[in-house]
Amino acid sequence: MLELTLAINDYDHVRDLACGKVRPEGIDLRCLTMSQEEIFYRFTAFREWEVSELSLAKYASLIAGGDPSLTAIPVFPSRMFRHSAIYVREGGPVRRPADLRGARVGLPEWVVTAGVYARATLAHEYDVPLETISWYQAGLEQPGREQLVSPRLPPGISLTTVPDRTLVDMLLADDLEAIIAPRPPARFSDPGSPIVRLFRDFRAVEADSFRATGVFPIMHVVAVKRDVYDAHPWIGPNLMAAFEEAKRRSFQRLADVSASWLPIPWSFDCLPEARSLLGEDPWPYGVAPNRATLSAFLGFAFEQGVCARELEPEDLFPPSVQRTYRL
Repeated sequence: MLELTLAINDYDHVRDLACGKVRPEGIDLRCLTMSQEEIFYRFTAFREWEVSELSLAKYASLIAGGDPSLTAIPVFPSRMFRHSAIYVREGGPVRRPADLRGARVGLPEWVVTAGVYARATLAHEYDVPLETISWYQAGLEQPGREQLVSPRLPPGISLTTVPDRTLVDMLLADDLEAIIAPRPPARFSDPGSPIVRLFRDFRAVEADSFRATGVFPIMHVVAVKRDVYDAHPWIGPNLMAAFEEAKRRSFQRLADVSASWLPIPWSFDCLPEARSLLGEDPWPYGVAPNRATLSAFLGFAFEQGVCARELEPEDLFPPSVQRTYRL
């Protein structure tokens, strides 16, 4: 039995794997549950465990830069549309995407997956060229955030690091017109907060975006240290099968109308609603069913200097997890 440690966020669709109800064949899996920010920082900087949830942008950037230390399986723990990740000041000068031309926009790191999608949204859906924006990098709530993966910015992009201030403070002080962040600012939820989303009706906007593009943004992958994978290549398909089973059980819970599996009313209707937009499996794993999203992301990442070279989806994953047997 091979002993492996997996660090991953506390997702319902991973719950049965994390608690041991689902066991990957041949693997004694220990799971560490932490926030994604801590997982990404510690794994990117120190490689403290063998298997890890990881930012798709950071992973793709490392692969494009020739870093041989990691590989991944096409399991995507987090997916989120990111029109909702753009925040502005209530009553400020930015009321619609076109107002961001010539604006100052802050972000926690350039190589953040949510930022890649949000910037691509501005450039491709709303005709806001990225070179018309002055970009600023800083911590969202704490100053001094590091960029663990350095981008190769394309010509015309201006990115200034601000080590001694936070994005929230700069937005509220009128030194930024907008910020892009995966996590809402803490003050966003305050009554009467001056921080609001650029897209107030983000759910409708994001659904329309999917209908137009077929892209359901992938945020995170499951990365594996390359030396471990090369020594035990069978772990990829076995881990994928276990993640699939854990997800199946999660869907089974959500479809059960006999009890409240989520502490909100009408939660049982969430899965049918998602399936009506996204398909029977609204959260697919694997390369083939995610080719449109992966290809779009890799194109955006190359355009924005997140990836030093153009990649194809097959460049991200070993062959053993790109296809499977059929009966």
